[in-house]
Amino acid sequence: MGKRMIDQRGFRLGVAMIILNSRNRIFWARRIGGNGWQFPQGGLLDDEPTLDAMYRELYEEVGLVQADVEIVAESKCWLYYYLPRHLVRRNTQPLCIGQKQKWYLLRLKNDQAEFDFATAELPEFDDYRWVSYWYPLKQVIFFKRKLYQRILHEFAPLVFESKVT
Repeated sequence: MGKRMIDQRGFRLGVAMIILNSRNRIFWARRIGGNGWQFPQGGLLDDEPTLDAMYRELYEEVGLVQADVEIVAESKCWLYYYLPRHLVRRNTQPLCIGQKQKWYLLRLKNDQAEFDFATAELPEFDDYRWVSYWYPLKQVIFFKRKLYQRILHEFAPLVFESKVT
């Protein structure tokens, strides 16, 4: 496995996913061994295209494969968040001060898709639930809140477009 990419400013390059079911509820996962909940995300490896990283992380974190989802959208730009000072590991090189992510809005092709959290060497999650679209804004850890607000607003028109026929 290649090394994780950190840009010149100290941001770890990564991808993140919002997964929708047929009722426009979103997949919300609990981090293993804790009470924190978030969307699946992960870092890019050396020279890995973001789309390849997204499918790799989708499988490693939640056990889904490309055939399980359709891509609805990709974020218009890279989105950033800073780690709080107490979470920055000052003894590592290169220093990582936060994350720089490309986001994907995915829709399950089948609501009966099987999630599996044991596909990675070190599982990230141990539980999940389907929640309303805006629910994560008040639930996500404080330092990711602005990024979550920005991406949920960017993708909202695609989720809630009129169903008039």
